[in-house]
Amino acid sequence: MPADGLGTRFAAAGESPGLALWRVTNRWQAAMRAALAPHDLTHVQYVLLASLVWLGQHGDDGPVTQTALADAAATDPMMTSQVVRALEAKGLLTRERHPEDGRARVLRATPGGVDAARNATASVEQADADFFAGADERFTDGLLALARSSRRSTG
Repeated sequence: MPADGLGTRFAAAGESPGLALWRVTNRWQAAMRAALAPHDLTHVQYVLLASLVWLGQHGDDGPVTQTALADAAATDPMMTSQVVRALEAKGLLTRERHPEDGRARVLRATPGGVDAARNATASVEQADADFFAGADERFTDGLLALARSSRRSTG
């Protein structure tokens, strides 16, 4: 189909940075799925569990709630709740009533959850290293800058 049929400014689909990002993201997600499969974790389960472990060790704002976890991981609160329940069913975290807010839940990684996050992190970091081996430091700097700017512009 000719490019003008879409009304695009690009002569070829491959020139679109959004499409390029889409393609790279899909390939990277496949690499993450493969890296996490031996750990019996989906990518979002890993991100939330690793974020919980990190917040539990480095957070200074008291107990980690589901809302704080969703904010830290930049995930949808409703989806976070569903994934947290799945992680709880696997014995990787506990959910308890917040001592001051009956609507909130305090989350804590279990010792098994900390081990699972640590073991999976090694696989995730190796998969990242392999996937991004051809990228230079400017690429990573650009991704980090884009992540910071998109966070400000989207909420």
